[in-house]
Amino acid sequence: MARIPKVRIPNGSRTDRVLKWSFVLVGVVVLLGLPQTAQPFRVFQFTMVAVFAIATLGVNLLTGYNGQISLGHSFFFAVGAYTTAILTADHGWPYLLTLIPAFVLTFLLGFLFGIPALRLEGLYLALVTLALAVVAPPLIKRFSDLTGGSQGKLVEKPEAPAWTGLADDQWRYYVAVAIAVALFVIVRNLVRGRVGRALIAIRDNHIAAEAMGINPAIFKTTTFAISTAYAGVAGGLYALTVGFVAPESFSPLVGIEFLTGAVVGGLATIIGPVIGALFTYFIPEYASQLNPSAPNVLYGIILILVVIAAPGGVVGLITRARDALIDRSPRSADTGSSDTTPEAPTPASRVEVPSASHTGATRENPE
Repeated sequence: MARIPKVRIPNGSRTDRVLKWSFVLVGVVVLLGLPQTAQPFRVFQFTMVAVFAIATLGVNLLTGYNGQISLGHSFFFAVGAYTTAILTADHGWPYLLTLIPAFVLTFLLGFLFGIPALRLEGLYLALVTLALAVVAPPLIKRFSDLTGGSQGKLVEKPEAPAWTGLADDQWRYYVAVAIAVALFVIVRNLVRGRVGRALIAIRDNHIAAEAMGINPAIFKTTTFAISTAYAGVAGGLYALTVGFVAPESFSPLVGIEFLTGAVVGGLATIIGPVIGALFTYFIPEYASQLNPSAPNVLYGIILILVVIAAPGGVVGLITRARDALIDRSPRSADTGSSDTTPEAPTPASRVEVPSASHTGATRENPE
């Protein structure tokens, strides 16, 4: 495989960096302090948001960065949940160790499914993955000796160690958030490097990507596997958080909600899945409070309004607001005045343009 050239990304302005680190600091304070101030039921809800954010991140990696649409991640979500439930309830495994088999099993299943999925694009792949989601509940009921069938399976919820001084719901929250943060950091480092540039190149123009020496088959199947593995880990955490798994918990609607969260939060973004998980978990609840007779109608209307108002997702809307704030800052106003003399082109303005013959020809920036 040819070496993908590195892209130099200019450092942001001082205002940009201040806003970024202020946002990170506020986020850390909120994450750590929330279970200390919220009611136990709210702590449970935000634990579920962390679980859903992991699965939504997997879908976002697949759809936003790799350009493949999946409606069937509820299948892998169910596989991860039942793997954790069976190992915990029937074999006495420590609850954290069960997440490793859940990750490995769903990774292998996703990789195997990703091979034939290479021949499918767009809506055709979406329909095939939707078929996976449809068959998940019947399969769970079919293997009732292992899964408990329609009766479901009870899972012992993790209890807080005595040395922590935390309530059980607070401990489960911190465990879920810690795992979510680790998985988010892994994806962030992945997409900001050579792999991320290759995925975006394949998404935008796979023919040009192949001409540059990128192997789309390897990247697509591996990305599909990582995406499904994230859904598997989220499923395992779901089983530990809820303490019960049943076929009805893994309907095709769950996979659609993961994709909805990725789109609403912002495709090809890192923080977007968190916003999307908050939306898909809390909006239906508040919609049912506004009108108990038609919560789905209100949810649909709110979803349409969000997509129309922010076609790039909520993160895209925030980014545009941030850019407008930076552009209006005094420093930006000074540099944008007509008295400023434009700088001469630097050597960095030379752009490497790969030709069809891979000669590495160079052309000057027209500026």
